Amino acid sequence: MSARGYSPDGHVAANRTQGAYEAPAAEGALRATLTIPGSKSLTNRELVLAAIADGPSTLRHPLHSDDSRRMVGALRALGVGIEEVPGDGPFGPDLHVTPATPLRGGGTVDSGQAGTVMRFVTPLAGLASGEVLVTAHESALHRPMGEMIKALRDLGVDIDDEGRWSLPFRVHGHGHLRGGEVDIDASASSQFVSGLLLAAPRFDVGLRLRHVGDHLPSVPHIDMTVESLAHRGVLVERAGHGEWIVPAGPVRAKDIAIEPDLSNAAPFLAAAIVSGGQVTVTGWPAHSTQPGVQLTEILSHMGARVSRRAGALTVSAGKDIQGVDLDLSAVSELTPTLVGLAAFADGPSTFRGIAHIRGHETDRLAALAENLRAVGGEAEELPDGIRVVPRPLHGGTWRAFHDHRIATTGALVGLRTPGVVVDDIGATAKTLPEFVQLWETLVETDAGSGSA
Repeated sequence: MSARGYSPDGHVAANRTQGAYEAPAAEGALRATLTIPGSKSLTNRELVLAAIADGPSTLRHPLHSDDSRRMVGALRALGVGIEEVPGDGPFGPDLHVTPATPLRGGGTVDSGQAGTVMRFVTPLAGLASGEVLVTAHESALHRPMGEMIKALRDLGVDIDDEGRWSLPFRVHGHGHLRGGEVDIDASASSQFVSGLLLAAPRFDVGLRLRHVGDHLPSVPHIDMTVESLAHRGVLVERAGHGEWIVPAGPVRAKDIAIEPDLSNAAPFLAAAIVSGGQVTVTGWPAHSTQPGVQLTEILSHMGARVSRRAGALTVSAGKDIQGVDLDLSAVSELTPTLVGLAAFADGPSTFRGIAHIRGHETDRLAALAENLRAVGGEAEELPDGIRVVPRPLHGGTWRAFHDHRIATTGALVGLRTPGVVVDDIGATAKTLPEFVQLWETLVETDAGSGSA
């Protein structure tokens, strides 16, 4: 592995790159082996569960990114003790979590741009003793929160949002929350369901939660939440489609190893296909509830060769990149990478079931379409997705729109399109601070040589 971007003690240095970034073009077929930092989704779920557990827990190989740091800060604001301790992972220390009993008010939860923080910590604020201000970066104040506010009010939480049904708002906690039955329309985000399920064991009578909308996106993330609870002794009953029952009771303290972030691996695996090469990601789990685990099937559909051996996943370019018609409702966070791949396919591609990603860090469908057109591509927004028609591309500005996945897609497109400039590569620090270092090491690896 090249030493570029790595600190002397072996930990990957944080990505300090900000502003414009000319994406490096691949001079040939890329061949590399990579290790990817821990899952953001798992790190933040395990931090929440450790914060309300019946004793201290240690998270091994957690992600250290803007989103996870926001979660750490939010939980500390509620009185939870979180300490960095030495670990054996290459991307930073482990985290030792000491629960607060009871959670305390009087602080501010600044979610930054992290949807998991605003939606997972707000129910915990209802359990705190005292007032908690919940806010976010100005670019994230638009993100849907109305259904969470309504559900918590139905459960008896006092929330003052000044009639906005959005951030910022104040939660007036009373040290406990009765719980019971509640309906929620989680069509805009599965995080509404996950946030309530994670806190529910601490409710006085537990929770019976029903999703009442027509569409439930990102179901694997809910499965991830249910599995994380089960690992800590909380067995969630699925009473029917879109209905969950969580018993009141203790959350077991436990040391947990965090899987690599499989969605963050997506642009690196796609780089193999775009460049006509081969990329291997180490530590790929045999079983995972992460949506990124479906990359193996999706990339195969797009013409790649995919193999697993000794805990590593290898993706090799096929003869062509194939156009596809896919429903991505369960794996919507993969959309930007797949759109980048589709720009080089042998025919049009349509990605459906993803209307809800208009409410992510940015309107991802609009951002992807605008960026592809800016570099000569053809893309059409659909009511619930996007259609991409491959065209010869040229250099130009690729706008990140404060969105980490839009930024990494710009780097991917730049592999085959010299002169693509991502206007703010620093957006990648949200979930992968090491992106620039890993990406440049990947691109600079000589064809046919060792690892990146």
